[in-house]
Order: sequence, then C-alpha cells, then structure tokens
Amino acid sequence: MRPSERQPSDLRAVTLETGVNRYAEGSCLVSFGHTRVLVTASLEDGVPPFMRGRGQGWVTAEYGMLPRATHTRGRREAAQGKQSGRTQEIQRLIGRSMRAVVDVKALGERQITLDCDVIQADGGTRTAAITGGWVALKLATRHLVEEGLIKKDPILDHVAAISCGIFNGVPVLDLDYEEDSNAEADANFVFTGSGDIVEIQATGEKRGFSRGEFEQLFALATDGIARLVRLQEAAINR
Repeated sequence: MRPSERQPSDLRAVTLETGVNRYAEGSCLVSFGHTRVLVTASLEDGVPPFMRGRGQGWVTAEYGMLPRATHTRGRREAAQGKQSGRTQEIQRLIGRSMRAVVDVKALGERQITLDCDVIQADGGTRTAAITGGWVALKLATRHLVEEGLIKKDPILDHVAAISCGIFNGVPVLDLDYEEDSNAEADANFVFTGSGDIVEIQATGEKRGFSRGEFEQLFALATDGIARLVRLQEAAINR
C-alpha cells in the first residue's frame, strides 16, 4: 500500500488554476497534491544574442524554490551568488520541453520566459512545472494572436510530464516526497499530447530495474500524461 493509500495508477489531486497573475501574459498555479508551483509566462521583444538575425523566437525557463517550500528553510540561491546544478538542470529541462512543441519561426523574434517558482514541494516539482508551464505558455501565445502580433499560434501540441517509480517493489505513478525518497527506482517522463517522447530521465536508486519494470513505468506514464493533457485542455478553455 502506498503511504497516501492511492492505487499504483492514481495521480494525486491535480489542479491547474489560470489567471493568477494579473500582469503576466500567461500564468498558472499548478498543484499535484501538496506540490504547488506558480508559473508565469512573460513576453519580450527581441531574442538572446545567439538567436538574433534568424527570424525566429525563443522559449526559455527559470526555476527556483522559495525558502520555505520544504520542511526546513533553504537559502535563496541569489543570496549565495549562484544557482545549484539541480536548478540549472531542471530549468533547462523545462525549456527543452516547451521548445519541443513550439514553432519558433511562427513566434517571430520574440522571447517567452517561463518563471517557475516552487511554493511548496512534496515531490514532482519539475514535472508539475512542465505541465503547468505549458498552460501558461499557451495563454501567452494566445495573447499574441489576439493582439494581432502573430498570425497563427506557434504551439504545435501539448506537452506534459509525470514521475513514476518502483516503491516497495511495485511500479507506481506520480510519486510524492515520501515515495520518491524511498523509491527503488524513479523516472520522469515528458511526452507530447500525441504521445511522442520528449525526454525520459530514469534512475535506479536502490537497485537496477528490469526492462519489464521500465515498460510498466512507461505504461503508467502514458496513461497519466493523457489525463494531464485533458486537464490542460480544460484549463485553457475555461
């Protein structure tokens, strides 16, 4: 039995609340159980220097955890003068995931930055940020179309993410912190709405895991992400 008493294929309660920041072109407060991430999408004219002159745009992300997002207060990374390797890895993952479903030429020479701030962490913050990040991004590109700044929406498909792992010998979906910290293996899956793989991160924590176990994790992720995509669609059409 899982600590939360969920079945192996159960997601935590997931909510995607839009319009939570009145100033950002797109925003979403995403909750996976007790994990909560605020994502804002900001539009800027112009692109980074390495993209200039190409006639296309750029989508990037920044990620951070608020000091009391966990059981004890953590120092702000800005106060330490540099980001941790974990933070850099996660924000690059979020950016890659978004760009996988964006026609950057249709965006024009504009940049969209997703700021992903973890308010409360109970496992799965990166996957929550990706799932809510797509909602904020979609609202921002919709704003561009409605304002007549671009002719068509550059978003080609949904993208969402979920964690899976092996807990007490059983493959399970959507790990919370208690499960994640005791998992024998864990993985993060990022898929498009049509089911294409964007990225898979899988690690044996306490032991190696078999191909059969991986296929069970993959099947759990496929079903879970399909459910998340339906929630994304509902969120942007409220």
